[in-house]
Amino acid sequence: MQEHTKSSTLENAIALQKYGVGQPVRRKEDDTLVRGKGRYTDDFNLPGQAHAVVVRSTHAHGLIRGIGTDAARAMPGVLGVWTGKDLDAAGYGPFTCGLPLKSRDGSPLLQTNRQPLATDKVRFVGDPVAFVVADTLAQARDAAEAVELDIEPLPAVTDPEEAARPGAPLLYDHIPNNVALDYHYGDIDKVNAAFASAAHVTKVDIENTRVAVVSMEPRVGLASYDKKTERYTIQMPTQGVAGNRANLAKNLKVPNEKVRVLTANVGGSFGMKNVNYPEYMCILYAAKELGRPVKWLDERSTSFLSDSHGRAQKIHAELALDAEGHFLAAKLEGYGNLGAYITGVAPGPLSLNTGKNFSSVYRTPLMAVDIKTVLTNTTLMGAYRGAGRPEANYYMERLIDRAADEMGINRLTLRKRNFIKPNQMPFPASSGVTYDSGDFQAVFNKALEISDHENFAKRKKESRKAGKLRGIAVGSYLEVTAPPSPELGKIVFDADGSVQLITGTLDYGQGHATPFAQVLCEQLGVPFDSVKLVQGDSDIVHTGNGTGGSRSITASGMAIVGAAKLVIEKGKRAAAHMLEASEADIEFADGSFTIAGTDRSIDIMELARKLHDGKVPDGVPDSLDVDHTSEPVPSAFPNGCHVAEVEIDPDTGVVQIVRYSAVNDFGTVINPLLVAGQLHGGVVQGIGQALMEHVRYDESGQPITGSLMDYALPRAEDVPNMTVGDHPVPATTNPLGSKGCGEAGCAGSLSTVVNAVLDALSDYGIKHIDMPLTPERVWRAIQDAKGKAA
Repeated sequence: MQEHTKSSTLENAIALQKYGVGQPVRRKEDDTLVRGKGRYTDDFNLPGQAHAVVVRSTHAHGLIRGIGTDAARAMPGVLGVWTGKDLDAAGYGPFTCGLPLKSRDGSPLLQTNRQPLATDKVRFVGDPVAFVVADTLAQARDAAEAVELDIEPLPAVTDPEEAARPGAPLLYDHIPNNVALDYHYGDIDKVNAAFASAAHVTKVDIENTRVAVVSMEPRVGLASYDKKTERYTIQMPTQGVAGNRANLAKNLKVPNEKVRVLTANVGGSFGMKNVNYPEYMCILYAAKELGRPVKWLDERSTSFLSDSHGRAQKIHAELALDAEGHFLAAKLEGYGNLGAYITGVAPGPLSLNTGKNFSSVYRTPLMAVDIKTVLTNTTLMGAYRGAGRPEANYYMERLIDRAADEMGINRLTLRKRNFIKPNQMPFPASSGVTYDSGDFQAVFNKALEISDHENFAKRKKESRKAGKLRGIAVGSYLEVTAPPSPELGKIVFDADGSVQLITGTLDYGQGHATPFAQVLCEQLGVPFDSVKLVQGDSDIVHTGNGTGGSRSITASGMAIVGAAKLVIEKGKRAAAHMLEASEADIEFADGSFTIAGTDRSIDIMELARKLHDGKVPDGVPDSLDVDHTSEPVPSAFPNGCHVAEVEIDPDTGVVQIVRYSAVNDFGTVINPLLVAGQLHGGVVQGIGQALMEHVRYDESGQPITGSLMDYALPRAEDVPNMTVGDHPVPATTNPLGSKGCGEAGCAGSLSTVVNAVLDALSDYGIKHIDMPLTPERVWRAIQDAKGKAA
């Protein structure tokens, strides 16, 4: 038997220095994706597959009087045309929302119970009413155009505030005033008393605009059905296969094991691909009916209609302060736009999450949140990067800047005066959660330093000489990450020397393979290149809540650490047998099992190979494999401070972000290179919403931003170089001390970009402009201000 040597122990230690936690290791998948070798769902095809096209309503609201399918059925290559009545007959369950949310009177969230295809009524432009399957995609498209829809138009409503008024068009008979949830949090009597005693109250009305997700890869599905096993299989882009399998099985009304979900590379999601959609149910139905695979691919134009949207709130926010500027209480009240149907977690970002994140990093003794989530004749709402967290931080930071201006207190001083202090941790926030860690003042100070804030006045003077307006904003943020949930950590040592790491979160752009491998290398000393991440097959990934809410590194990280401990326990028993020693004398470090006090040891990979090669006595593990599910991981609290600096051309209203800095506390940083990438991406999405993105409808409910000709997205020229710093304070609630980073860029950028623009416009006395701060809106605000001054 070949035993491990001191030199190989040293090699393991050196490898850990290169690939361990904290190292900026490049993403494992970069070579594959950058060179175009990735495989996305549309790259998969099956022999004999047919193609599906969905027929959608062109009315925002109306009664379905008839659907003519005869002409479509008679067209060449058409294999079937189905309507809602056909799918109703299949007995499928409805799409619902599983959040246990209750209205202020204690009644549960009212469900819309969406069916895969509308049967009685259409409720938004793009509502699926039928679908066609043909031998080729061109044939299916032609036949879909031949389906005749007889829809009696009804009055439509797109604004949530208007939809909640008496007399507004009703989307559902069982949901009065279209209010599905009348959410309330807080002791309103105490909050009102604090406001009554306040020396100053700041109020601001804010519209947080509706945005489209516009992921690079559209939604797509490839479905098949095995008649012998009565089993459905679907290839589709998701944020986690286990959760999506459970949702599909629930809708199909079959056991989980009768559904297999496969996910390969995913070209973005941002929350949108983590729920079930009607199109997937349609192709699963057709695959069973036809006995052949069926493929459906969305197009960009229909993605704008069918994919869930994000944000969409109308909020009145208030902040009560004493004479010195200490916060006494805060209020949020207003409306969240659910769209036409409630699925997934849609009401959560609009209500619960907004409230949980509103108090941010500030001592806010009392808080009340009153938000009605309202149904309208628009595309359904869903989670979008941050899902309530960027919105809440935006409201607080807008209030603080306005309060500072109204009270004549420096904006920086007002923030410093109200920061939660490190010696107050753990801190029970008025939002109902308890922060375990953080040093918000230190993060703030470092952000001021790296942004060269003290020399801003000089830069502003130079801009003025050039005929430009210059503004700056400093904004803190804090996020409450996804609620506690268990996660899978499964480790398999293969005979070829590779190590499978199986977990229920899923990479749709974050780069999970690299940091997860770094954690496993740190825990077990296995070679970095040997670790193969498996996330995309529900037959293997039997448990997991997917990627979302900035939970991946905390949840999967905890599962990996727990699984590694079990591997070490098994390894000690096996090593004791291999080294002919007592298990009590076996120690593990740097990837090796060693007899204590000796130089006799065996490397973990060598041990795994030997267990594969031969039989072992009873009581000795025959492998190092483990299948572990972690305990629920508590929420973490990533936080930071961003500084945005803008220049505005007053003649055109064009805004240019000229400097951007951010300091963040993500706890233990597993891979700083990937963290920076996630931060950059989030900031860019925040810039997009702040300056240009806005989904709009006309009075009849027709979308007027239905393509990239009408809906602006940020390009490289819109994004400044970013200066990024870290001030990590490890979390105390998970073994890695990590806090999550995927959504933080959005949480910090919305407020800083908007407040920087308003700071630049303060020379004209302009106090507020709602997003997006387009050149036209900025120019009009300047002209209006000049008119008033004249």
